[in-house]
Amino acid sequence: MTTLITFAAAGTALAGIALAAGVQADAAEFKPKEELQAAHGTYRSAAPEEWYGGFGTREFTFADGRWTLTFTHALDPAMTLRTFQFRTGGNFEIRQPSPDVEGAYHGVFGEDWKHLTLLTDNPEIVAAMGMAGCGLTTNLETDISETGCANWKPVAECGEDHDLFAMDATSVYFGVRPADNDMCTPDKVPTALLPAVPAFAVAGATQ
Repeated sequence: MTTLITFAAAGTALAGIALAAGVQADAAEFKPKEELQAAHGTYRSAAPEEWYGGFGTREFTFADGRWTLTFTHALDPAMTLRTFQFRTGGNFEIRQPSPDVEGAYHGVFGEDWKHLTLLTDNPEIVAAMGMAGCGLTTNLETDISETGCANWKPVAECGEDHDLFAMDATSVYFGVRPADNDMCTPDKVPTALLPAVPAFAVAGATQ
């Protein structure tokens, strides 16, 4: 119950999936814009990270100008008390350099589709996450592209994520997300980076 109370206190209606603070990365190691646009491979969290009153893992794939994200959330660092999984993807475009983080760029990540899987049948947790009215079935992935759910807006209202993006020889970096999880417009680009997501499988690399 303590875990549930902590999770609920983090904010109802899925008030953003965010880490508390950004990180300092070595800008001298960041790759140029052309290499960011040509990103190719799979990047996964090295270990569960602190997210939204609990823990989560991020997995990104890049290929031929397209990207996907799979985010899995749990209440415990062992990721056994899982709550949901969110997936999205589309085209991506690297734009101008960030005025706030040297070596990082404004990346526009298309969200052509949004899929959500509820991984808990605890009604209190589901309500705390703002997912009670989304018509979800436990352990069944649901397409929320048209309806949205919690703080995920429908694709018609938010089909782009305007993020901060950087990459070095071993990892990719994204921006610190706001509390409302809204990065749908260019003015919402973050001003600090989240911890690195290391390469899991990159074309031409030896893992």
